[in-house]
Amino acid sequence: MISAFLHGIILSFGLILPLGVQNVFVFNQGARQRSYIKALPVVLTAAVCDTLLVVAAVAGVSLIVLTFAWLQTALYGVGFIFLIYMGWVIWTSKPSKLASQPINDSRKQILFAVSVSLMNPHAILDTLGIIGTNSLAYVGGDKWAFTLSVILVSWLWFFGLAYAGRLVGKRDTTGIFIAKINKVSACMIWGVAIYMGLHVF
Repeated sequence: MISAFLHGIILSFGLILPLGVQNVFVFNQGARQRSYIKALPVVLTAAVCDTLLVVAAVAGVSLIVLTFAWLQTALYGVGFIFLIYMGWVIWTSKPSKLASQPINDSRKQILFAVSVSLMNPHAILDTLGIIGTNSLAYVGGDKWAFTLSVILVSWLWFFGLAYAGRLVGKRDTTGIFIAKINKVSACMIWGVAIYMGLHVF
């Protein structure tokens, strides 16, 4: 059970560390909000969405997705378009907007967090294909340990990411440093989009 728990921790950290659309959005909301509490709707939504994806993957949905080649191709195609668009939005964000115009409406925060969490085919395929496949090695208590460790890392990561954004936001009142981070993030997101596009074309 301990080995399954550690396996889940290492695997989930490897998947969640890269700067994707979801991570960038959570970080930016932590940096842009006037208090950490105001960023919590985004943090909780992202964490809950990841939890749903992990549970679905471990429950066997991944087997369905991986069985049908056309479904994988469709997800890659949608993912290519989605990531190209999100990369452009992040790249063109202005420092002044980053610093002074946070999303204050909790409903808008939640809706956007859901979109970058559940409408990102790359994240879906990562979760279903990698976490789902790895979970097949376990049964019973070991599978529970593996699943819970993946979910735990996800929750801790998003709370920590928003807090890190908060610390950066306090020191970077102009938003210039965050804008530079976004440029790097946009390039990484476009790189993933190209990877997904190659699978389609």
